[in-house]
Amino acid sequence: MKPILHKKPQKPIIIQGFPGFGLVSTISIKFLLEHLEVEEIGSIESEHLAPLTAIHKGKVLSPITLFYNQKYNLVIIQALTEVTGYEWELAETLTNIARSLDAKEIITLESTPSHEGTMEVYYFSNKNKIKNLKPVEESIIMGTTAAFLLKCKDLPSTCIFAEAHSQLPDSESAAKVVESLSSYLGFKIDTKPLLEQARKFEVSLRHYMQKAKKGAVPKMSIEEKKEQTNYFG
Repeated sequence: MKPILHKKPQKPIIIQGFPGFGLVSTISIKFLLEHLEVEEIGSIESEHLAPLTAIHKGKVLSPITLFYNQKYNLVIIQALTEVTGYEWELAETLTNIARSLDAKEIITLESTPSHEGTMEVYYFSNKNKIKNLKPVEESIIMGTTAAFLLKCKDLPSTCIFAEAHSQLPDSESAAKVVESLSSYLGFKIDTKPLLEQARKFEVSLRHYMQKAKKGAVPKMSIEEKKEQTNYFG
């Protein structure tokens, strides 16, 4: 995998997240990009990445894109696709990027299934303690996050884990992640839009599930389709 950087800010805090349970990290990263002033500064290119893209503000984005927020000196890495089978290679590339920028800290956003209906947020860090969050004492971590933690043991690294309800996109859990992150880093982001999005999705989902049980699922209106597209995209 080849990192391409058009700008190399020094000693930034890197925030990254990869598609996972409930798409919590994906939604959180997208929300940060929408509510912080950022510029695209690079990407990670590889033939192993799925041919997936998104259009943001009239620009076609790579499957893995790097953005920069100057105000808080943040590098935000948005991954639109999974990298199953190439987790170690991506972790190595991410570690090299962190070293080249002399990153002050790397924060990975992650999610985990909620087995008891709770929505707690936990953290693991080899750098700091995070107030109001429970530290992870025992856990099994898989995927790119696991590979990255093993690769970057000597780098200041923090993971924020949020419990999610199901495989469905969980904006409520994402809101908790963003709240925890903003509190930890000292910037303010209003998460009400995420919570409202979660509420609308749950109402819509409940409606369709009830109709499905009766064997009469109605077609979605254009507005309903638009809302669900916004939710996923």
